Amino acid sequence: MLITKFGIACWAKNMERKYTAKQGQYLAFIYYYTKLNGCPPAEADMQRYFKTTPPTVHSMVLNLEKLGLIERVLGQARTIRVLLPREELPDLD
Repeated sequence: MLITKFGIACWAKNMERKYTAKQGQYLAFIYYYTKLNGCPPAEADMQRYFKTTPPTVHSMVLNLEKLGLIERVLGQARTIRVLLPREELPDLD
């Protein structure tokens, strides 16, 4: 992982994937939801799609942010943004 001067994590193309299969599904969901709806998903949208609890979704969002895979603006709704290019995301199941 490389950190830019802006603190954004970047992945070298020849490095192996740095997220789990489940994390990849969340990343793909965020990416495609944003593409289709013109705005990022709320955590409630992810909860409905993955049929899980609010704490589970929130924990995943925090983990993805900690890994530098997404960024968001604290205190503002629907600000999640995937930091990986589409080519590095899995297909959504």
